[in-house]
Amino acid sequence: MHKFMHIKSLKMLVLALATSLAVSGCGTLGDKGDETKTWSAAKLYAEAKDEMASGSYEKAIQYFEKLESRFPFGTYAQQAQMDTAYAYYKQGDQAQALAAVERFIKLHPNHANLDYMYYLRGLITFNDQLGLLNFLANQDITERDPKASRDSFDAFKQLVTQFPDSKYTPDALSRMKYLVNALAQYDVHVARYYHRRGAYLAAANRAQSAITEYPDAPAIEEAMFILVKSYDSLGMTDLRDDANRVFLKNFPQSAYLTGNAKNRSAWWKFW
Repeated sequence: MHKFMHIKSLKMLVLALATSLAVSGCGTLGDKGDETKTWSAAKLYAEAKDEMASGSYEKAIQYFEKLESRFPFGTYAQQAQMDTAYAYYKQGDQAQALAAVERFIKLHPNHANLDYMYYLRGLITFNDQLGLLNFLANQDITERDPKASRDSFDAFKQLVTQFPDSKYTPDALSRMKYLVNALAQYDVHVARYYHRRGAYLAAANRAQSAITEYPDAPAIEEAMFILVKSYDSLGMTDLRDDANRVFLKNFPQSAYLTGNAKNRSAWWKFW
């Protein structure tokens, strides 16, 4: 009995040793197969940038991550973190791109290029709404959920507020103006929908909200028109007349007065 147990234990020991050697061998082969094993930080970064330039974002990200892992301190690691966020952005991976941006901002709150990271954060959500700035697409972006527009606006606003002299601020301001127009048009789209469905009070409230929140947006012309129509449908003649006076004063030549507004091109296609 004892002899049997001894043989069994010996077999188990041999099996464990063989498994350990196999795993160790695989690891050794894996290390030998990694061409980047002996690369310096400068070499890793240069190769990653080359991959980025050729559009191989996934490969570039792998190189950037190896660089940060092997050389966690210094300017190359910080630059790799920024470029990783950009690579994810170009790859269309919004969640990973935003995570990389937030991580960099948290790790380096006083970095010289922090303004760029705020700008990139705005771009990520901006392009989620627009599909890589494809303004000529047939789908009206103002009919989508406006959350991405609001997130993007907030990111650009933070850049403009904290870094008014940044080289990215002029473009951020232009995009903020566009986003305000998009948000106003979204409210008008909802108000128009309510009015078509006969929900005149809801239409009036949504149109009034757009007028109050975005008084300088191009969409306010239609918002005023919907407000007048909604008050008229509700039989609120005093409010209708007041709204109509304001409408005529601000838009005396409005196409909505002649019914030709539908033939006009959407403003959002020409930003």
